Amino acid sequence: MITGSQKLEIKELSKAEELSGKLQFQQLEDKFMHSVLENDRKIIDSGKLISDAINQGMSSFSPDLMFEQLVKNYTMAKQIYGESIIRLVSGYEPDYIKKNIGIPEFQKELKERIQQKMEDLKEEGFLLKDDTLSEKGVELASLVLYFEELDKIIPKGIIGEKISKKTFIYGEKENARLYKKGDRYRDIALKKSIKLAIRRGHSHFDEKDLEVYEKQSKGQTYLVYALDASGSMKGAKIDACKKAGIALAYKAINEKDKVGLIVFGSEVKEVIEPTSDFTRLLKEITRIRASKETDIVATLQKAIGLFPSENITKHLILITDALPTKGDEPEKSTLEEASIARSKGITISLIGINLNEKGKKLAEKIVELGEGRLYVVRNLEDVDKIVLEDYYSV
Repeated sequence: MITGSQKLEIKELSKAEELSGKLQFQQLEDKFMHSVLENDRKIIDSGKLISDAINQGMSSFSPDLMFEQLVKNYTMAKQIYGESIIRLVSGYEPDYIKKNIGIPEFQKELKERIQQKMEDLKEEGFLLKDDTLSEKGVELASLVLYFEELDKIIPKGIIGEKISKKTFIYGEKENARLYKKGDRYRDIALKKSIKLAIRRGHSHFDEKDLEVYEKQSKGQTYLVYALDASGSMKGAKIDACKKAGIALAYKAINEKDKVGLIVFGSEVKEVIEPTSDFTRLLKEITRIRASKETDIVATLQKAIGLFPSENITKHLILITDALPTKGDEPEKSTLEEASIARSKGITISLIGINLNEKGKKLAEKIVELGEGRLYVVRNLEDVDKIVLEDYYSV
């Protein structure tokens, strides 16, 4: 029994242990995962730089061109690259560059810094010799995006539990058993574990003293996350939506559900059938670039074909900032496809990024036909919370 000055020491369950086996990169060495976990600023900034470049529609860097644009017209360069890229490439705050860009000595130093950053990226293998992004660079960007979003959603408790309406035989949450390899740390019954360690007379406990809740069984859900990658989504919008997609994939796959992906603009650009392969989803979400107009009709058609025909829960999350713009009667065709999707057992929710009134009215009709929910986003920081809220409401 523990009394007086004795303390029960709890071994820390590290994030590295929790993520073991979840990420399986082909090009990125384990040392970079450890660097990100250990908050290595240089490596994190390199991943952030690559991620921001993709969000701005870039597939390569041209240090000489970037320098020339900064010197010639700083305001225009800021619109092209965004403040984050300028900061990460140069090491200077954008306002400082704007203030000093006319000074020849500063120009020389700025050019050297930009060139050195590109050389560093090439040396690590994140850029190829022709300044294009390498697969290794995309994987680093994926890793950094992943940890940024994980750090955001785990401490704040955006967790929830999605229980099936059916009756199952596996017991209630109150039932607990000893921890075994593969159990989720979020299911640890902390109070029960501490009591068990005390009963055993231990001054600390490890895995042998841990108990976990037996989770009530859930019916499996198939989800498709359909992300608008039209030109108007470039920059901060697509970054927020990517992180929301990562949060959805992380949570849903942990719940043994499957997640698919559709990336659309003027055409359907990328399709992944509902899967439990988190790394594949993470990498494809990371590499999304925004371009051209919006074709929601083709997206709905593609989504219908991704879901299996059996009688399971099927849900489409459509995220966009605009009305459909492709086709002779895009609004009419969109509603027709939404109706077809629902007839095949697919529910549809729509998350609108700053939709105008006309767009909101169409969105209301889509979710009415799809028997889903409509969320109108005003603050990009809330996109991941909204996506997870919708998932837990299915």
